[in-house]
Amino acid sequence: MEVLNIESLPEDVNATVPLKTVFSQASLSGNLAMGTVTIPPGKRVPLKGVSKHEENEYSIIVKGSIVTEVNGKVYRASSGEATFIPAGEEHIAYNDSNEDCKIIWVLVG
Repeated sequence: MEVLNIESLPEDVNATVPLKTVFSQASLSGNLAMGTVTIPPGKRVPLKGVSKHEENEYSIIVKGSIVTEVNGKVYRASSGEATFIPAGEEHIAYNDSNEDCKIIWVLVG
């Protein structure tokens, strides 16, 4: 898993407006899904077990913070950061804070 601070990413010097690439993948074939999720304080996704899918998972934390366990390793991501979980890796997310965590996610694979 990767966690990136969006503000610290370099801007495209050839762009006429501030443009930053968060993650880039050389080719796209297969499925694409995009969505949002709000995880309230004290909640876990999925409710039981672990998530595991055939697509790479890209997320941007819009508000709050989240703790994610990927293959048994623990990460924290907060507002203004982006995450990447490679296809096939088991993961869960939980909100251990006292405010909602809002996330935009994309599955590609």
